Amino acid sequence: MKNVLIVEDDLEIVRLLQIHLKDLGCDVINETNGIGGLNQAMNKNPDLIILDVMLPEMDGIELCQKLRANNITTPVMMLTSRSEEIDKVLGLEVGADDYLTKPFSVREFIARVKAIFRRQKLDNLEQSIDNTKILQFETLLIDIEMRKVLLKGEKVELSPKEFELLVLLSSNPGKSYDRSKLLNMIWGYDFRGYEHTVNSHINRLRSKIEPDMGKPKYILTTWGVGYKFNEELVKA
Repeated sequence: MKNVLIVEDDLEIVRLLQIHLKDLGCDVINETNGIGGLNQAMNKNPDLIILDVMLPEMDGIELCQKLRANNITTPVMMLTSRSEEIDKVLGLEVGADDYLTKPFSVREFIARVKAIFRRQKLDNLEQSIDNTKILQFETLLIDIEMRKVLLKGEKVELSPKEFELLVLLSSNPGKSYDRSKLLNMIWGYDFRGYEHTVNSHINRLRSKIEPDMGKPKYILTTWGVGYKFNEELVKA
């Protein structure tokens, strides 16, 4: 059974989401304010967090930012009633995995929840079948199947998108990817036009693995194109 945390102060929306999540076999927890949602997320370890942008006490953007700052990598689906693009951009840049703009159809909501759970199931299946696929570049070790990254023997906590970016780039050293390509491959549908979101995630990823942010060692900028993993680190 999947545990889902809904942080939403509109009780009509909460009841609607609860009904359909329970039909999917989920156990649902609800909080109506940001501080309560943060506490539940950190203590209950849910499989999915559905997070409204406009919340009392702490808004959804700040809440998501605090989750990622505390190494909570649980997938986050952001809900917003605003039409401004800035909310969607901010949500993605602070680490949300998906978003829906109110009003949204129940069918689309269910489809997106199922897609998140399918990705989790695939990750778990891959881990149970094979835990030997490991990439190492000097002191950086990436265990793809176990979704674990070590730097100088110390575990590095990455969000799901940060990890996926690192795996994609490090699996293809020297290959340059433009921002649109990375956006399509990592985020998928409905994110066209948010290429700068890639920059934000790359910057956060670099802050966690690079010894010198001013002179990146692992993830290099290909000027005029995008990003690549440093092929010079591949052992001959």
